[in-house]
Amino acid sequence: MTPKKPTKRKPRRQPKAALLGLGLDNDDGHKRITTGDQFAILGGSAETHGRMTETVVKTFEELKTRGKHLHQVEPDELAEILHKSTPR
Repeated sequence: MTPKKPTKRKPRRQPKAALLGLGLDNDDGHKRITTGDQFAILGGSAETHGRMTETVVKTFEELKTRGKHLHQVEPDELAEILHKSTPR
């Protein structure tokens, strides 16, 4: 009988999730791009881009307060956090 070779275990993949903000109201020709580990914000007017950036920052702060990562929240909970984090 031939001895079995030990099988190599593949490292566990971390779940991945990200937010994407896309602004379509840019009239000044300026290309606005803001990225982070788990988000990308593209385009928009200066005001729209700023609001999206503020929303994302507050969203990740709220996730941290709740002790959760983006990939751990259900869509309904994420929608509630995003709504709460959007500047008025």
